[in-house]
Amino acid sequence: MEEFAIDLRSSAMPLRERMAAYAELTKPRITFLIVLSSAAGFAMASQASIDYLALLRALLGIGLLSSGIATLNQYAERELDGLMRRTASRPLPSGKLAPWEALAFGAALTIVAEAYLLVLVNPLSALLGLTVIAGYLFAYTPLKTRTTLSTLVGAFPGAVPPLIGWTAARGSISLEGWILFAILFLWQFPHFLAIAWMYREDYSRAGILMLPVVEPDGRVTAQQIVVYTLMLIPVSVLPAVMGMSGKIYFVGAIVLGLLFLYSSLRAAFSMSRQHARRLLLASVLYLPLLFILMVLNR
Repeated sequence: MEEFAIDLRSSAMPLRERMAAYAELTKPRITFLIVLSSAAGFAMASQASIDYLALLRALLGIGLLSSGIATLNQYAERELDGLMRRTASRPLPSGKLAPWEALAFGAALTIVAEAYLLVLVNPLSALLGLTVIAGYLFAYTPLKTRTTLSTLVGAFPGAVPPLIGWTAARGSISLEGWILFAILFLWQFPHFLAIAWMYREDYSRAGILMLPVVEPDGRVTAQQIVVYTLMLIPVSVLPAVMGMSGKIYFVGAIVLGLLFLYSSLRAAFSMSRQHARRLLLASVLYLPLLFILMVLNR
């Protein structure tokens, strides 16, 4: 009866609001970061001039895939989202859309994206897309309520987008592509631990076992934030060391890394919501600035 009531309520919404709810399911800000990192991978893999038509073709497929996975993730976590203040207004827990609508929309986007990557990009890019689907939806998502290791598990599919961009341009993966993977892999830990610290009460209410939930004093969380940021700095300069990018990038990567480390240290020493929010902002600025600088100085 409850799902039927939600269905009636969602079908009575104006078309513009329904379209906005469908767009919200795709998590546009996260999809933007994924597309940006994929574009960086494509540009860095382009040995001569960038084929912009091929780039746009690849980014469309990657954007569709990211949108589909985000939608299916919200479908799978709709009950948990309803228990948390920060997510209770999302389309499914709020009743803006019915669960079956999100499932159909997410499945259609994901299937179309995989077929698109297979036919219009290349099979390796489509295969990498499948690893993201499997890792994010069938490993990371169910593990969130079972173990704090879910963050580590989720970091693997979360770091694949630059590789998809790389393979879209070159059709194969090389060491340089794995360096981009490593940058995004390490970046995710301070980013997501900052979010987890800010919303630890919400996560606890929903039974999601993020690290700040199981150790409320924040000691291990603080250590991991600093350690992963420290590891990120030398990895971030590898594109210059490997000849993928130039001296300007080398200096810029160090400066950006030190500023990111400063934010991480402040958050780690205080473990306050305010400094966690500043770390989150620093992480969101760091990644696109690093990739843009890398591409411009390639």
